[in-house]
Amino acid sequence: MAIAAKPVPTKNDMAAADAVRRERPVTVPDFLAAKTQGRRLTLLTAYDYTFARLLDESGVDGILVGDSLGMVVQGHADSLSVTLEEMIYHTRIVARGVRRSLLITDMPFMSYQVSPQQALENAGRLVKEGGAHAVKLEGGVRCCPAIAAITAADIPVMAHIGLTPQSVRQLGGFKVQRDEERLLNDARAVEQAGAFAVVVECVPTELTRKITSAVRIPTIGIGAGVDCDGQILVVHDMLGLFQELRPKFVKNYADLGADIMRAVQAYCHEVRTGQFPAAEHGFR
Repeated sequence: MAIAAKPVPTKNDMAAADAVRRERPVTVPDFLAAKTQGRRLTLLTAYDYTFARLLDESGVDGILVGDSLGMVVQGHADSLSVTLEEMIYHTRIVARGVRRSLLITDMPFMSYQVSPQQALENAGRLVKEGGAHAVKLEGGVRCCPAIAAITAADIPVMAHIGLTPQSVRQLGGFKVQRDEERLLNDARAVEQAGAFAVVVECVPTELTRKITSAVRIPTIGIGAGVDCDGQILVVHDMLGLFQELRPKFVKNYADLGADIMRAVQAYCHEVRTGQFPAAEHGFR
């Protein structure tokens, strides 16, 4: 008996499947499945309720409460001064705006480096008090004991290799990382330790391709070329809201910084000239 051929999905079928996927919460197994399915993952940072709600409703797969808030929210030169309490606070308010995206929180500098026990306790606080679905920590081989301890308690961990911003003093700045042997070892080690995904930051495209092929977990690129299984950007960078540091790998999808300045200048002008408020803005 002849076996009927499976129908080829149409554009409408794929759009309907995408709509269904966007309705239900994104999970860690979804991230793992995306790699085998060849589906690219999308991630952005958020630090407050309003941005979290907008990103979540726009269909982003993952939202990272990044310790980059030290720079784009607090105005520091790097992320080293961000505290665990601040990360818990920002995670808590972001969580209120998340309905479907996977919510991941950075473990800040010195919240996991002391011991695996310290890492586990602080990861637990980010989940229990902040509402994070998963945590992210920086480093490869050296962080594997911490990753293993956290995942043993069923807290998902996203790893981060390549340029690790918390190591900026040791690295001598925000520099491209090219040590192939070290980075491949780091990627394999964090996978073995239990990480469900790994951010690869500022690594040459050819090396990123090797890393992506070497591990079964999805690679999430930032300044790492086209061969990762997904991408992440700082939302303030891609929307043109942060001008102090403008990485080469960022694409501006909007220039909201200039739009905001124009709007504020117009407001100041209208208030000073008596154009605002007008009669329609008052009550009778």
